[in-house]
Amino acid sequence: MFAITATSLDAAEPLRGLTLGDHPDPTPPPGWVVIRVTAASLNHHDLWTLKGVGITADRLPIVLGCDAAGETLDGDPVLLHSVIASPEGDETLDPDRSLLSEIHDGTFADLVAVPERNVLPRRPGLSAEQAACLPTAWLTAYRMLFTRGDLRPGDRVLIQGAGGGVATACLLLARAAGLHVTVTSRDEERLAQAAALGAHVTAKSGERLPARVDAVMETVGEATWAHSLRALEPGGVIVVAGSTSGPNPPADLQRVFFKQLRVIGSTMGTRGELIRLVRFCEATGVRPLIDDVVPMADARSAFARLLAGEVFGKLVLRP
Repeated sequence: MFAITATSLDAAEPLRGLTLGDHPDPTPPPGWVVIRVTAASLNHHDLWTLKGVGITADRLPIVLGCDAAGETLDGDPVLLHSVIASPEGDETLDPDRSLLSEIHDGTFADLVAVPERNVLPRRPGLSAEQAACLPTAWLTAYRMLFTRGDLRPGDRVLIQGAGGGVATACLLLARAAGLHVTVTSRDEERLAQAAALGAHVTAKSGERLPARVDAVMETVGEATWAHSLRALEPGGVIVVAGSTSGPNPPADLQRVFFKQLRVIGSTMGTRGELIRLVRFCEATGVRPLIDDVVPMADARSAFARLLAGEVFGKLVLRP
């Protein structure tokens, strides 16, 4: 089958290890099924893999990709949950959990093998391209806002770093849920795009906001952390699901304890949350923002755009 694989790891030049071509068809173990991929979306996780983050060279070559919509071999449309974990309790708390493409081959291929419980029916209101955007970035955003952040209609939320897949999902989901949304970016064009998507307030990164917020959705890390802390009301919460600019921001513990701020981690989402996310999309009409759909054979150009930060929304690959 055709597949997009990581064949080497390079932190400085990650695309050197990106290989497109033939790869053995999957051989599913008991309890797993083979799915024919119809659409798969690109995530920063795929770049981190090529940089050697969260993976070691002994696992190579490995098929990249966490997200996919596809069909069973009988032709039924499906959506895949990307977290491979024990079915007991919250899968994201399983210490042995992994994502597709970390231990097991991922979704950037004609075929992918997954556990049977990771296969969900694809609802008719979602295209394959839209559905393929949900299991990583959109599910991460859903859990950040509504499970870990516990936000309610009318709450005020700041989303740091407009344009990325998780940030854009946070914006669209928050607006659909009746939250007041502030978005920051260093780029004026991205701020204009965020405003067009419904952000109530847009501001340059680090700029003083017109009012403090109840919660911050933080995926940037070092570059925005001090601003995130300053932006919060007393008792407010920062939900952290990434650190693209660096993982070691100044803690400012005096502000944290004096204002009784909360810092909460959030990772991916459960199968149940993915089901609720799909229902949320159906009920509200909100859909993922897709920047472009690219043939898998042209995936190198899509990876290059993601690496350069030239994407607003999601990039989708099609076999």
